[in-house]
Amino acid sequence: MAGTSSPEAVKKLLENMQGDLRGLSLECRKKFPPVKEAAESGIIKVKTIAARNTDILAALKENSSEVVQPFLMGCGTKEPKITQLCLAAIQRLMSHEVVSEAAAGNIINMLWQLMENSLEELKLLQTVLVLLTTNTVVHDEALSKAIVLCFRLHFTKDNITNNTAAATVRQVVTVVFERVVAEDERYKDAVDQPAAVQGNSNRRSVSTLKPCAKDAYMLFQDLCQLVNADAPYWLVGMTEMTRTFGLELLESVLNDFPQVFLQHQEFSFLLKERVCPLVIKLFSPNIKFRQGSTTSSSPAPVEKPYFPICMRLLRVVSVLIKQFYSLLVTECEIFLSLLVKFLDADKPQWLRAVAVESIHRLCVQPQLLRSFCQSYDMKQHSTKVFRDIVNALGSFIQSLFLVPSTGNTSATPNQTGSNASGNTASAQTNPGVLGMGGGATVLPAFEYRGTWIPILNVTVQGSAKATYLEMLDKVEPPTIPEGYAMSVAFHCLLDLVRGITTMIEGELGEAETVIQTSTEATSLPAQSSEQDLQSVSDQSEKELVNRAVWEEMVNACWCGLLAALSLLLDASTDEAATENILKAELTMAALCGRLGLVTSRDAFITAICKGSLPPHYALTVLNSTTAALSSKSYSIQGQNVQMISPSSESHQQVVAVGQPLALQPQGTVMLTSKNIQCMRTLLNLAHFHGAVLGTSWQLVLATLQHLVWILGLKPSVGGALKPGRAVEGPSTVLTTAVMTDLPSISSMISKLFENSQYLDDVSLHHLINALCSLSLEAMDMAYGNNKEPSLFAVAKLLETGLVNMRRIEILWRPLTGHLLEKVCQHPNSRMREWGAEALTSLIKAGLTFRHDPPLSQNQRLQLLLLNPLKELSNISHPDIRIKQLECVLQILQSQGDSLGPGWPLVLGVMGAIQSDQGESLIRTAFQCLQLVVTDFLPTMPCTCLQIVVEVAGSFGLHNQELNISLTSIGLLWNISDYFFQRGEIIEKELNKEEAVLQKQAEEKGVMLNRPFHPASPFDCLWLCLYAKLGELCVDPRPAVRKSAGQTLFSTIGAHGTLLQHSTWHTVIWKVLFHLLDRVRESSTTADKEKIESGGGNILIHHSRDTAEKQWAETWVLTLAGVARIFNTRRYLLQPLGDFSQAWDVLLDHIQSAALSKNNEVSLAALKSFQEILQIVSPVRDSEKPETPPAINVSVPLVVGTTATSLGRSFMRTDSIGERIGRYNGSEPPVITDEIEDLNLWWAAWNSWYRIGSESTRPPITCDKLTFIPSQPFLTALIQIFPALYQHIKTGFSMDDLQKLGVILHGAVSVPISSDASPFILPSYTEAVLTSLQEAVLTALDVLQKAICVGSEGMQIMYPAIFDQLLAFVEFSCKPPQYGQLETKHIANAKYNQAEWVALNYVPFAERSLEVVVDLYQKTACHKAVVTEKVLQNIIKTLRIPLSLKYSCPSESTWKLAVSSLLKVLSIGLPVARQHASSGKFDSMWPELANTFEDFLFTKSTPPDNLSIQEFQKNESIDVEVVQLISTEILPYANFIPKEFVGQIMTMLNKGSIHSQSSSFTEAEIDIRMREEFSKVCFETLLQFSFSNKVTTPQEGYISRMALSVLLKRSQDVLHRYIEDERLSGKCPLPRQQVTEIIFVLKAVSTLIDSLKKTQPENVDSSTWAQVIALYPTLVECITCSSSEVCSALKEALVPFKDFMHPPAAKVQNGES
Repeated sequence: MAGTSSPEAVKKLLENMQGDLRGLSLECRKKFPPVKEAAESGIIKVKTIAARNTDILAALKENSSEVVQPFLMGCGTKEPKITQLCLAAIQRLMSHEVVSEAAAGNIINMLWQLMENSLEELKLLQTVLVLLTTNTVVHDEALSKAIVLCFRLHFTKDNITNNTAAATVRQVVTVVFERVVAEDERYKDAVDQPAAVQGNSNRRSVSTLKPCAKDAYMLFQDLCQLVNADAPYWLVGMTEMTRTFGLELLESVLNDFPQVFLQHQEFSFLLKERVCPLVIKLFSPNIKFRQGSTTSSSPAPVEKPYFPICMRLLRVVSVLIKQFYSLLVTECEIFLSLLVKFLDADKPQWLRAVAVESIHRLCVQPQLLRSFCQSYDMKQHSTKVFRDIVNALGSFIQSLFLVPSTGNTSATPNQTGSNASGNTASAQTNPGVLGMGGGATVLPAFEYRGTWIPILNVTVQGSAKATYLEMLDKVEPPTIPEGYAMSVAFHCLLDLVRGITTMIEGELGEAETVIQTSTEATSLPAQSSEQDLQSVSDQSEKELVNRAVWEEMVNACWCGLLAALSLLLDASTDEAATENILKAELTMAALCGRLGLVTSRDAFITAICKGSLPPHYALTVLNSTTAALSSKSYSIQGQNVQMISPSSESHQQVVAVGQPLALQPQGTVMLTSKNIQCMRTLLNLAHFHGAVLGTSWQLVLATLQHLVWILGLKPSVGGALKPGRAVEGPSTVLTTAVMTDLPSISSMISKLFENSQYLDDVSLHHLINALCSLSLEAMDMAYGNNKEPSLFAVAKLLETGLVNMRRIEILWRPLTGHLLEKVCQHPNSRMREWGAEALTSLIKAGLTFRHDPPLSQNQRLQLLLLNPLKELSNISHPDIRIKQLECVLQILQSQGDSLGPGWPLVLGVMGAIQSDQGESLIRTAFQCLQLVVTDFLPTMPCTCLQIVVEVAGSFGLHNQELNISLTSIGLLWNISDYFFQRGEIIEKELNKEEAVLQKQAEEKGVMLNRPFHPASPFDCLWLCLYAKLGELCVDPRPAVRKSAGQTLFSTIGAHGTLLQHSTWHTVIWKVLFHLLDRVRESSTTADKEKIESGGGNILIHHSRDTAEKQWAETWVLTLAGVARIFNTRRYLLQPLGDFSQAWDVLLDHIQSAALSKNNEVSLAALKSFQEILQIVSPVRDSEKPETPPAINVSVPLVVGTTATSLGRSFMRTDSIGERIGRYNGSEPPVITDEIEDLNLWWAAWNSWYRIGSESTRPPITCDKLTFIPSQPFLTALIQIFPALYQHIKTGFSMDDLQKLGVILHGAVSVPISSDASPFILPSYTEAVLTSLQEAVLTALDVLQKAICVGSEGMQIMYPAIFDQLLAFVEFSCKPPQYGQLETKHIANAKYNQAEWVALNYVPFAERSLEVVVDLYQKTACHKAVVTEKVLQNIIKTLRIPLSLKYSCPSESTWKLAVSSLLKVLSIGLPVARQHASSGKFDSMWPELANTFEDFLFTKSTPPDNLSIQEFQKNESIDVEVVQLISTEILPYANFIPKEFVGQIMTMLNKGSIHSQSSSFTEAEIDIRMREEFSKVCFETLLQFSFSNKVTTPQEGYISRMALSVLLKRSQDVLHRYIEDERLSGKCPLPRQQVTEIIFVLKAVSTLIDSLKKTQPENVDSSTWAQVIALYPTLVECITCSSSEVCSALKEALVPFKDFMHPPAAKVQNGES
């Protein structure tokens, strides 16, 4: 009010007032003097007030009656001009609030009079308005009078006045109520009055109300009276009133001042008691009226509904419900039921339209709807109002689509008219809707089964802007354009959904945050007071209540909504409308999901899903759901609303044609743009509300799968979908619109699964389960045909797994379980391939993902991730296994360093590959293994090394690819190297692990079970390696065997020192001997069939062309390897307790190999035998190096290690003592003494003997296949003996020697095959020994040398050795026989035939002879040699070649025999003479005599081609013999038996006479006569005829014998000569005879000389007689014609003169 009370304003007011009064006095000056006076006095009055008072306005107000009086009088004049001036002045006063109550009363009365006179009506209204609005002085009657005045003016004839009055009335009513509000505001701080007691009277006492409130009360009450056509109580003077106006006033008051009614019980009472009954009463015509029913049926005429009233009533109802619902619960139930009824199809169109608008107003108020639900739907025995509203809307929409049936012909013309003009009306109301294209309509519309309903743009979303509820000026019902009601109803649904969902979700959100904070609060450690806890429990109760409400709301409305929305969705032809419908369905689905209302959620989702697929698409998941829904029909007010099934004749644009995903190939199906739109909605639903989908994931995903299939999207890497060609049938046809959409659809689908990372665990499980069951369906479809399967589910399982890596544990088992057990084993290869792809991708991703904690600290997770990889091994499909192995390879390449405890699984995968699984698989697996061995051994736990060994071994055994087997053996070698280098570390780690396992086993009370148990873990590792290699050593393929064998022995050789001492026991028995047994068995049973080629074009060498020969190689290798180990590691093996058993077993193996019928094996066996015999026996204590006392084995130093002993030779610095000390505590090594060693050697000797006797024993039968040992074998065998003998010589007995002899003899007798002979035999002319013969002689040599230095006892072996050698000597003339075998002479053998060739034994026999001579020279005097008649044996043996002489196979033989004889005799004869008395040599002499005889007078004739020189040489040999007789025998005749000497003499005699050979030619005769020989014989005879020094009678005896022989011989020769001479006549005699006679004659003369020189007593008288008896014979020779003979004769005759003396007297008594 500052504006009107400021001094300037007051001053102005006073001026204006005075001006007004002056003007009034002027106007009335002439006609109305009283008025003029009053005006003038008024001026004075004003001036006076202004002068006297400081507060001018207050003073004016006090005196306002007087101040106003002149103006009232002016109005009374009824002069328009004056009246107008007065009213203006009065208004000015009012506006300055200087009018008192009394003055106001006067003014109103004055106005009333003017009104009755119909003067200045508009000015009146203005004045009333100013009066009432500026202040509150007007009350009670005055007020009511003023209001009535306005009402009266409303009903004048003048339109402008009426309208102005109506507006004024409205404003005045408002003012009255505004005063109440202001009054309440003033008094709100005052203490509230106690509430009045509720009365029942119709007219409540209003005494309790304050003045303004009372006025308002009275006014409102009278309005009700008026509308009800009753008389008013307070508005006295009303003349007429309309219902429409009354209703409008009521509505505005209720709408604008709800607080007045809510705060004052009196007003509330009015509402209940007056307003509601009034409304219900006024509604009655509308309810009863049925359009088209004949009036005659009802007794009384039915009042027709009246649009203006009906419409206003609905407005009032809207306000009542909106503002006073809480007061009028019951009444509202009635109103709402009415509203629902107004939608019925038999109500007029306009009524339905306004009803829909009213409902729309409710639908935008979710809280209100919520109250309905709480008050009605949730109460028992109450109308389900909320449900009915929704259902009514649904059936309303349906009814619009159902064309009226023929029964309804009597529809009101109005309605038909509206129907007819609908199109035009809609076209007019929507200008510009018609397209430019020649009138083609592109109106958005719904179309269903031929009914076409346009969609009008009726309201902005979320506000219920009504059209027909606002038509307050219309009296006639308006024409409703077609589609209007539908559009409003459509909006009702959308707003309803939007409102409910927004409200509930908002509250849900609040509730959740409250709960969260409250739980956080309670979980705080600080003590929360009771009160807090109380509030929390209240909160949760409230939450429960709320939840019940929400659920009820959803339950009440979902069926109706779904029915309506599905229908609209089906009918919609407008993208925007479709979008809105889908959005509504989506929000409802999400809401139901959040509230956990499964049925409703699934129903909405199903609707969206069905919308996405082509009509009538066979998809079982959806059909089952719909069937369940459509079996229920909803009764709405007795009407049945069926779920309308979708119509197929939609006029949508087809955007894609594709194959349906079905078992049987069907035709194509078409997708429309609406389908795609629905699909997008479905994606959004899943995208944003995945968490609440639960089991409906199944529906969503099944639908998406089908859509994806129809659109031809195929999974690509990582599971994302990309457009791909359809594999069969007509290719998918896509319009460009869809083509451009596809990538976004595809990415939405991917995003959908990416978002699964934000789902909670339960929802995620729902998603996975849904995918799994989808996948199962797809698999069922793919069974039994090779059609392209749907890979959607598998791809998406992969995608889901990949994005949920951070919590992979919770979904890993269901995910991988499904892929493993179902998908990867599926017969359809594409399906399988994707299963494997998905599984391996997941595993790789799982391992590379940065988990928290990292995998290295979360072993359980790592094993969980790797396990499926291992499980894949149970699937036999090769494509799966290839994927599995590729995955392993990639894992190794990327994660190999960090696999840790996952190694056993990874290695298990490689090891699970079987031989029969194809080359590529094995190759890939092997690649993995190679990578492991080259790069990852150091990073894996040592416990896995054993697995690596086993896997590598298993690859060796694969027979698919030889190279892999060989390479794997190489890997085993690399692994062993690694063990060696990292020995200490591995050992420590394994021991730690072992301790843990031991402890666990003890706790469980079981034995620790692992292979090779007693050995330490590290040794077990080695043993596993050896065992694996051992297995490979008996592989069927020779190359593998060879490689494995070499590797095994190299490994044991190189790294065996690492093993603990006790472990060697296992190595020997479990590894090596086991291997030998197996090899021996395989070799002996191997096939002898010839193998043509080694696969491909490889030629096989003839030495390997049977399995037997190939196995022979293996046997050789194995035996050699074992022998080498025995040899090099003997110092380790010997202290083991059972070394001697092992030795026996080894010897047994060597023996069986040596006796195998295979040259290669047998020879190799002997080599091994040789190797183990080269062992140096342990050093005696005296010579032992300084080592700790526990060890009794010499410690050989190994280059590169500090020292090797029984301990391990890791390269480390601890002293040798410490290391050896390791083994002290447990088992000090056994001290090996000589005896044990001897036993070993004797075992070896026995084996040797068995081998020898078996192999050299001649076969019983002889045929082509007889096996005869080869020369190298025999040589090797014999060569072993010397070494062996060194160790057993001390106990070597005669028996053993005998055995040896048999073997040596047998060995030398073995023939050789003709095809080998060129390599072994020297050419026949060379005198060379074969190596075998050399060996035999060496063996005997070793023996004799040993005997030589041996004890007395040993020396009795000499004779045996001589026997053996002499037997060999005989071979020179009599080659040995080998059983029944026929041998050919070398010269006749054909090399290329399998014949046996006898060797040239001559060189051997000759060498043996030389040995005999040498030996005899050394041993002639040995007792044994003397006793055993060795000399006699030698002579006896030599007699053979000597007697054969020229018949010997080789000339050298007899020559050597002679020289040998001479040597032997030169030594032996003295010995024989020495022992003459013992008779030990008695039998030798005749043998010797016969030998001389046989040699000197041999029966063999010299060969024809013998040259003269040769002959002379040979003669000289004979001469030597004679000389020997003359020097060594005859001089000692007295020690020699007489017979022998006689024999010698006879022989000399025979020799001294020329013996001739008739075959010589004349020219040679003189030489061939052996003159020299005869001469020597003769001389010898002569020499021994007179021995001057006769020492013994024996000697004299030899002389006598010699003489008589000599003389006898001379006589013979001379006689023969004389005879021949006589017979020959003139012919000269043969030269030789002449020579002979000359020689005899010379001899005679010499003899006589000799006799003369001899002491007479030495010459026997008979001798002389013989000499003299020669004389006559000599004389007869004188006739000889040869001059040479004559001269000789002369010489012979001359000495006879000495015999010519006279006969002497007889001697008597010894005197002459």
